Amino acid sequence: MKLDFLKMKDSNETKWVFWTCFIALVATSFGFIIRAQILGDLQIHFNLSETQKGEILGVGLWPFALSIVLFSFIIDKIGYGRSMVFALSCHITSAIVTIFATGYDMLYWGTFILALGNGAVEAVINPVVATLFSKNKAKWLNILHAGWPGGMVLGGTLILILMPDLGWRWKVGIILIPVLAYGIMLLKVTFPVHERVKAGISFKAMLQESGVLGFVIIESLMIWELGRVFNWPVSVVLIISFILIVAYGLYVRTAGKPLFIILLLIMIPLATTELGTDSWITELVTPVMSDLGLQAGWVLVYTSLLMTILRFSAGPIVEKFKPLGLLAICSVIAIIGLVFLSKTTGIMIFAAATIYGIGKSFFWPTMLGVVAERFPKGGALTLNTISGVGMLSVGIIGAAFLGNIQDRQIGQDLAATNPAVYEQIVGDEKTSVLGNYYSIDREKIAELDNEGVTILKDATSAAKKSALMAVAIFPAIMLVGYLILIFYFKSKGGYKIVQIDKT
Repeated sequence: MKLDFLKMKDSNETKWVFWTCFIALVATSFGFIIRAQILGDLQIHFNLSETQKGEILGVGLWPFALSIVLFSFIIDKIGYGRSMVFALSCHITSAIVTIFATGYDMLYWGTFILALGNGAVEAVINPVVATLFSKNKAKWLNILHAGWPGGMVLGGTLILILMPDLGWRWKVGIILIPVLAYGIMLLKVTFPVHERVKAGISFKAMLQESGVLGFVIIESLMIWELGRVFNWPVSVVLIISFILIVAYGLYVRTAGKPLFIILLLIMIPLATTELGTDSWITELVTPVMSDLGLQAGWVLVYTSLLMTILRFSAGPIVEKFKPLGLLAICSVIAIIGLVFLSKTTGIMIFAAATIYGIGKSFFWPTMLGVVAERFPKGGALTLNTISGVGMLSVGIIGAAFLGNIQDRQIGQDLAATNPAVYEQIVGDEKTSVLGNYYSIDREKIAELDNEGVTILKDATSAAKKSALMAVAIFPAIMLVGYLILIFYFKSKGGYKIVQIDKT
């Protein structure tokens, strides 16, 4: 199959803009995989619990939504260039904060800054590419988002092959390589005017595409998480939410397009299936890969390579199955892959990873494609809100959910079967968005004898498999949603692309 990106015949200016967007996305995934790969080192160095690890992974995702949504409101005014400069400054600052971290708090805030920069990048690149290739949005958004897994392949390979023994602070510094690359490329970029702006669609009309219901979904998630982070009372969270929703509702005076609301809701399990699992996959398959004498990170690198190849080849695949059909098929494959991953042992882990990797390949960019094709009047807002809701949901709930499953499962198994071991290593009670829990105190593990270490290893391995099995419910929910939409469009004469000049 000939790769679609090799067929680009547009002007040199269009090519330069596209590849600048592509490299900027590579930079965001560099940060993602490097932080995922060093998480075990950070746990040992800073005595982090599984849930704290999940919270650090989560804060690498949910602030993305703050950035991408807020920029979507103003990006046509301030310009794509200034937004990318903001992203560049965030990426550089994040690397510095993380390298000089002294504890959990600095790790948390360094990751927070990284996520703000990542959100600013996507706030730019999605509407830019949708405008550059307005006749083939789903195809080119898939090709653009090959930059995400492509960056993970490059970053993961650097760490696992070329620099396996490099200290974690030096590994964080590697992030600056693609960051400086897209920063230099920005010097020659002239960004296009968005198709919504060209068509004279008003700012209010853009907001009306998502409407009050769309705003309620993302605003509620954002304010809730901000309240948790800054310890706001529940009453304050509710008051702020109420004021913002009423103000927005009085301005737009419409509930929003029902199809868009459904897509927003589907994005919640989609994000957890893809990014939530990717955040944890190295940790979750560590027991199996260790038995093989291999680095667990190879599973993430391998599935990312599959995604890169498939997304670059997206054109004929999207054309054959249509966006919603492709999403439904991928949901089925993802279910099979996650269940297989939770059950498999030995070398078959790569067979399971292959199925999972194929299943998740087209989720995110094809959803963006559906939104871009069906709601062009929504401009940057609808396109980026869908990503914002995905990042918020996995950042607030998904990543911490996977960590919390493990903490609770390990504790329950040890308390039931080996209470003496459990009492010896259990830590203090901790609090998270999922409630109070008890985790293992990593400093106490050194006090265990060989039998105790084996018992803990077995309990940890079982907990990680349980987490993978639990995630399979999310693509099952997605499948139901996509089938409903497929039958809906079939009753209306089939799925059609909405052209902005015909609305």
